Amino acid sequence: MARGNRASSSSGALRCLHPLYYLKRPKRLALLFIAFVLVTFVVCDRQTLMKDELRQYTGEEDRRLPVVEEDPIDIQRREKVKKAMLHAWNSYVTYAWGNDELQPQSKNGADSFGGLGATIVDSLDTLYIMGLHKEFQKAREWVANSLDFNKDYDASVFETTIRVVGGLLSAYDLSGDKVFLEKAKDIGDRLLPAWDTPTGIPYNSINLAHGRPHNHGWAGGDSILADSGTEQLEFIALSQRTGDPKYQEKVEKTISHLWKNFPSDGLLPIYINPHSGKPSTSSYSTITFGAMGDSFYEYLLKVWVQGNKTEPVKHYREMWETSMQGLLSLVRKTTQSSFEYICEKTGSSLSHKMDELACFVPGMLALGSSGYGPEDAEKFLSLAKELAWTCYNFYQSTPTKLAGENYFFHGGEDMSVGTSWNILRPETVESLVYLWRFTGNKTYQEWGWNIFQAFEKNSYTDSGYVGLKDVNTGAKDDMMQSFFLAETLKYLYLLFSPPSVISFDEWVFNTEAHPLKIVTRLNQGEGITVNWIESQNRNPDLGSLGGREV
Repeated sequence: MARGNRASSSSGALRCLHPLYYLKRPKRLALLFIAFVLVTFVVCDRQTLMKDELRQYTGEEDRRLPVVEEDPIDIQRREKVKKAMLHAWNSYVTYAWGNDELQPQSKNGADSFGGLGATIVDSLDTLYIMGLHKEFQKAREWVANSLDFNKDYDASVFETTIRVVGGLLSAYDLSGDKVFLEKAKDIGDRLLPAWDTPTGIPYNSINLAHGRPHNHGWAGGDSILADSGTEQLEFIALSQRTGDPKYQEKVEKTISHLWKNFPSDGLLPIYINPHSGKPSTSSYSTITFGAMGDSFYEYLLKVWVQGNKTEPVKHYREMWETSMQGLLSLVRKTTQSSFEYICEKTGSSLSHKMDELACFVPGMLALGSSGYGPEDAEKFLSLAKELAWTCYNFYQSTPTKLAGENYFFHGGEDMSVGTSWNILRPETVESLVYLWRFTGNKTYQEWGWNIFQAFEKNSYTDSGYVGLKDVNTGAKDDMMQSFFLAETLKYLYLLFSPPSVISFDEWVFNTEAHPLKIVTRLNQGEGITVNWIESQNRNPDLGSLGGREV
């Protein structure tokens, strides 16, 4: 009997679990549903309470970020810049495909860099970032099938590194397409013999087909500071991506040599003997943050950023901070409008001249300011703002609202144009991007928009964009520089994009504005990061604007 009763009770309980039981009894179904809802609310509320208690106990804040809507004006301006990029690109495709650069007025191509398709390689990452997928694929196919480095041509090691090696590596970091890495390795191998000197300071020119590195005759056999100290980002990245240490070892030997004899003010003249390693003492060897000196200082900071600011790259930061103290000694201010500017120095004599090329300095200072303590950080960020105002007025002070190549400051008076051409340079806009991202001040966006409108008014033609022979008269030249697509338009696009698009926390820009992934450097003696790419997020999220679908 006992067994029979238990079986009967069990059968009754099982009945309650059968769906048909409730379909025949709708009141009980409703009660069950209400009970389920009440239990769910109690459980969810308890979980939320436990999470809140945990945050209160640990001090952890709720990290859910608010949804921030983009400024419609930014979106509109970004699209205008994208339209300009399409016009520049399509004009190049139509009239100069495969050549290095487009001559818009004569509608011809020019091979300024030995016929390496510089505009194509320089444009790869800009096309990708702007989400121009069809155009990127066309460029990718040309690189895969037509880009040939076996040319009997004496190439500039500097220009080829920053444009071609940098452009290919950036395209690889963005897309993960190994064709770009293979091509970067090919050209890197062809450039590498340039570092075969007693000091490791490279020759600045090399024949791509036959080797035979040498220096330019007009430099008197010396190497140029910027040309010798502006390959570190690209060749370190090449070693990291391939796992082959030879590229990094070559370019870091240059810095190691300079580090051993670094001057107390961190300022080096623009000519250095590659055999003795000593700076030139000739009367024409100038100290400058403009042409032939500029990007050496830029790369001291950026290699530190590229290595994720770790111990193995600490000496780069130390060298850079020393140079920034030297920079302060070159800064002067006009009496009329209080424009701060950077002088050049030859021997003990100061020249009150500043290149537009030196307008990268405000961005560099903004980027480097975060590595200082609070007092120095504020001092250098303040200087960055003052120099950016001066650089913006390089544009605003001319009838065309485009900057000349350099400016003079006579007797403390305000600026006057020296060399009056404009070749579509990016440096001022570059600094505006950094200052906008680090300060959040939209004034820098307004300045950038005014510069873009001046390019549209004065440099636009039906067949591309041209520079100006004279910013006072507006007379046009006949060249669309490849860096206009690689740098000027890319920086303008980023100026009106969310900071998450190519975040400064994840990317570092080479001097041709090619973004490279930041990779933490290993301790000295542990070798090169092998298979680094597996630890990276392939096809990285570039925000709502990126090219993930490529």
